[in-house]
This record gives sequence, structure tokens and C-alpha cells, in this order.
Amino acid sequence: MAYTQPHPRLSVLSTTSQSSGDHSSPTTSSTRFSLPSVPSISTTAASNKPGAIRPTIYDRNLNKTRVAEVSASAFSFLFSEIVQYTQKRVSGINDLERRLNTLGYRIGMRVLELMVWRAESSSKNPKREIRFLPALMSIHTQVWKAVFGRPADAIEKSVENADEYMIIDNDPPIERHISVPRDMSQLSCSSFTAGIVEAVMDGLGFPARVTAHNTPTAQFPSRTTILIKLEQSVLDREELQSSR
Repeated sequence: MAYTQPHPRLSVLSTTSQSSGDHSSPTTSSTRFSLPSVPSISTTAASNKPGAIRPTIYDRNLNKTRVAEVSASAFSFLFSEIVQYTQKRVSGINDLERRLNTLGYRIGMRVLELMVWRAESSSKNPKREIRFLPALMSIHTQVWKAVFGRPADAIEKSVENADEYMIIDNDPPIERHISVPRDMSQLSCSSFTAGIVEAVMDGLGFPARVTAHNTPTAQFPSRTTILIKLEQSVLDREELQSSR
């Protein structure tokens, strides 16, 4: 019995070319198929015990997964799908970057929460940075390591504007497998990273507007600059603390 091949962009588990009636009928030829479910050893053993509950990801010790790594291929595929899904629902490059920034902001809140929890649980005297530069250094090193497995490459301060700082990443992991069309050359998918940084800045008490900009060089064609523009209240507080 020959099965019709689905469109390469569609999943074999879900095709739009068949009606719901075709999916529900066991005799209709379809690209949907499933293997017979066979209970695993762990499932069978757990089901034999009355009231047994299988552990979930929420039962794991957060400190034991501190050095766990995520497959780069899986991450690249997932992020690619996120960009394509978002691109179909926007009207322009600015809107796409804004939505990627919003998604990154949600991730950043959770990253900061996890890092603070680990710091408080592993240190007898945990401290919270109240000065901007130490907080920026922790983002450059600790946050980048937590998200990307390595620190960023550099931190720079604007010589023209006192409220602007920059984090430089010469080879952003999320940009390695992305090919931007020529008509969208201004697009920076690192807006997702900018959202993460903005969430961490807000959580640490340094509100700022964070954006991502492509700054390629001959040596690093994917070089990205994360631009941090601080609010005036942060500058006033820094000046007050410096005068003490």
C-alpha cells in the first residue's frame, strides 16, 4: 500500500490536505500513521505500584542541572521555527525585532530568577549588586554563560552618550545558522538576546532600553552589538552613590 508523500514543509503527523473525517477514519489512506503503544519497563513498574507517581522535570534538583548542556542543533532548529512563526505574523522588520525582543524578555526573567536562586542556595552571604558596572559585568559573564555557555567578548561605553553601553558578541550562537535575505539585511535576530538582557537589567533595578545591531567585520561577519540605553533615574542614582 503506497502512502502519498506530504509537503516537505509539513509534518507527517499533521497535514492540511486531509479533512478531519479522513483523520478519524481507520480505513482512509492517509499520511498519518502511528506505532502500537508498548508500555516501557519504567511505566509498567510504576503502574504496578498503587499510587505511584512518576517524577517530572519539576522534581529535579536545580543545582544538579547547572552544567547541563542543550543540543546546539535542537536549539538552532527551535529558534529557526520561532523566527519563521513570528515572521508570518508581522508587518515589517521593526515589528519582527520587537516580537523577538518580547520573547527574549520572558526568557530573561526566568534566567535571572534561576541565577538568583542558585546564588542564594550556594552562598552563605549572597549579595545583590547595587552599582551599574558590576551588574553589567555579571551580565557579560554569568548571564552569557548561563544562556550561551561562554561569556560575551567585550563591553564598551559610548563616547558620545553617557547613558549608552554596549556588549559585543563576535559570534552569537543564535546567528550561526541563520541566513538573512538581502531585502531584510537590517534584521538582527539577536533582538531575542537583547530582550534577555533587558529583562535582567529591569530585574536588577537598572531599567534600560536594549536593542541589537549588526556590526559585522571582515573577521567576524556575524558580530553583534547589544546596545543598552539607561534611563535617567539610573544615571542620577549612580551619580549620587559616587558622591558619597
